[in-house]
Amino acid sequence: SEGNDTVIRLVRRYWDLQGQPQRKILISRHNAYHGSTMAAASLGGMSGMHEQGDLPIPGITHIDQPYQLQHGKPGESEHDFGLRAAGWLEAKILELGADQVAAFIGEPVQGAGGVIIPPASYWPEIQRICDKYGILLVSDEVICGFGRLGHWFGCQHPHINTRPDLITFAKGVTSGYLPLGGVLVGERIARALIEQGGDFNHGFTYSGHPTCCAVAIANVQALRSEGVVQRVATDTAPYLARQFATLADHPLAGDAQSLGMVAGLVLYKNKAARTLFDADLGVGYRCRDNCFKNGVVMRAVEERMIIAPPLVMTHDEIDLMIARIRRSLDDTLAGLRAE
Repeated sequence: SEGNDTVIRLVRRYWDLQGQPQRKILISRHNAYHGSTMAAASLGGMSGMHEQGDLPIPGITHIDQPYQLQHGKPGESEHDFGLRAAGWLEAKILELGADQVAAFIGEPVQGAGGVIIPPASYWPEIQRICDKYGILLVSDEVICGFGRLGHWFGCQHPHINTRPDLITFAKGVTSGYLPLGGVLVGERIARALIEQGGDFNHGFTYSGHPTCCAVAIANVQALRSEGVVQRVATDTAPYLARQFATLADHPLAGDAQSLGMVAGLVLYKNKAARTLFDADLGVGYRCRDNCFKNGVVMRAVEERMIIAPPLVMTHDEIDLMIARIRRSLDDTLAGLRAE
């Protein structure tokens, strides 16, 4: 939250220094998650959060998420959908006026929104659009950073392949042992701030906390010395992808996909017709409770079940996890059929 709050100030300060103070607007996506403070929750596109606090604050707007189940057209290829979804950014820029837009922010893979893995065509087209209109690109790597996708940052994954001007991070930098978040600042912004900006009057009570920073350094050293990130890329994530995809043969589950060590599937009422359960039935929550009962932690996000397992999992542990997820799907289906 503090990292993404900081981004807003950095972005607007940068454009002030460039003599374009009118560039104030940040564009994000519906169903994105960027934190819980007033500014970060505004950047996020969670309607439940916006309803509590009169959000978003001025200067932040949203486009639709690249979720083909929700926004795809009949017969549309994944590639074409990715390009069309990225085009919503260009349409929004033209609607607002390119000279008014400061930045676009997004998670490489939406996490809290349901592990929405965009088509491979999406992010390169987003990068092209940002470059075309001179708009800053911000990659929220709170979930995807520090090895989650098999690279130090999700933007480096070939499926994403972007060159962000700012990267926000947290979670994985300490492996969650202590709280720490931060912002990586790209060359052109850093140079403007250093050479033109003077002091950047910004900070939080616990900024640069020495204990948290020491833990982060030790954690990154361990990730390097133990080859964790490389092993995720070459072994653990490919194995998870193969095993997780087998869940799509379950009558209740479909679209079982993963990228790196983050995965999600859809609970279908009728898989052939691609129809979903009534939200009032709470099927996702039932499945979540069955997962807990069977010793595996999955999160329910509307029609989706998601999981972000440890980067250091063994093949045997992945097999055990998949077996427990399958058992939980069986239990959920049995409960529905008994009604």
